[in-house]
Amino acid sequence: MKKRLSEIRKPKQGIPARKDTAVIIGITAAGFVLGVFQKWLDSTAVNELPVLFQSLDLGNYFGRFAVWILLGTLISACAATPLKASIHTFLFLISMVAGYYLYCRFVLGFLPVRYMLVWVVLAFVSVMPAYICWYAKGNGLPAILISAGILGVLLAQAVFLIQGIRMTHLPEVLTWLAGVIILRRKPKEFALEMALSVAVALVYQLFIPYWG
Repeated sequence: MKKRLSEIRKPKQGIPARKDTAVIIGITAAGFVLGVFQKWLDSTAVNELPVLFQSLDLGNYFGRFAVWILLGTLISACAATPLKASIHTFLFLISMVAGYYLYCRFVLGFLPVRYMLVWVVLAFVSVMPAYICWYAKGNGLPAILISAGILGVLLAQAVFLIQGIRMTHLPEVLTWLAGVIILRRKPKEFALEMALSVAVALVYQLFIPYWG
């Protein structure tokens, strides 16, 4: 099994410990800052936000799934090994949860424990998808299928494909385009990846209607 997985994407070895530590610190800090930023958006009246934030509907954007799928994909894809992809994604999400709920506790004066526990569980659950997602930047049909699945879910959040094609929200469209760039590959493989992603998006919208 290990040999077959390495044929899809070979882990990088010999990464200096100093670089690994710097990456972990950077990812953890970024997650924490983003968590604080998200809660600040949630707790600020829309008309008090900068005009750009209002026009992009950032407050609701961070409350939807597309951005978190993209960030998880980016963190996983850039990791040196699938194990590091899992660790980095977990650290990002758990630090984001910490920033979000520490802001709740010490700035807003309340702590919704039940909701916090749900996000903590999701952070732990993310370990396995992140491990699998790492192979999306690999070679062969398995990598194409994984990347098509990711792009399909992002596309389903960005564009209504059933009962008339139309955009949902601009930030989701930009998120999908960013995912396409991250998971780009050779022309023939890219064409297959995109075709499969449309099929995934259609199935997603049939069984999990998007209410954004």
